[in-house]
Amino acid sequence: MIKAVLFDMDGILIDSESYYMEGTIKQMRDYGYHGNEKDIYRIIGTSMSQTYDILYELLEGKVSRDKLIANNEKYFLIDHPMDYKALMFDGVEEALKELKDEGIKCAVCSSSPKETILEALDKMNIKDYFDVIISSDEVDRPKPKGDVYIKAYEELQIPKEECIVYEDSKLGIEAGKNAGILTIARKDDRFYQDISNCDIEVKDIKELMEFIRKENGYA
Repeated sequence: MIKAVLFDMDGILIDSESYYMEGTIKQMRDYGYHGNEKDIYRIIGTSMSQTYDILYELLEGKVSRDKLIANNEKYFLIDHPMDYKALMFDGVEEALKELKDEGIKCAVCSSSPKETILEALDKMNIKDYFDVIISSDEVDRPKPKGDVYIKAYEELQIPKEECIVYEDSKLGIEAGKNAGILTIARKDDRFYQDISNCDIEVKDIKELMEFIRKENGYA
């Protein structure tokens, strides 16, 4: 019986990875980075601190970490703010409403900063569907460690055996597995994420809901 669904946010509730990758690759090229774009995809699923570590490494220290942070925040927060509602995946709100109606708890467990998560959920008009909202900033260890998912099921007071994790990135899948939770991955071939470690693979949230209905006997 599934009693809780623990959602990642980027790449799961919103199709934000393409937005972030396009902007990050543009900035990296402007800095003079000539390497493979696939190496930049390593930032998918990471915390902001981990993201800046990776970009700094790829630039071989030619741009300061402080400059990376300042320029990145200006690019995404001021010059090119995200339209969260427009990027929300089809079927997300309908799925969340169904889960709520069925008494299934929902959590967001994201590597994004807490203020970013809350802003995104507000602008998508789906924040009230979630019983728990957690950023990796609020736990000792970010993904791929399982801390954020462990904190979620503990706050929900639901055994991990009755939870599922819904993820899209390699690091996120590892986090779900490290937390000892059944981990379902949304397949997305655009960003070369290795999802082979997941327990179940789906194409979208509609297919995820089919699995939940079957498991809970109301298909």
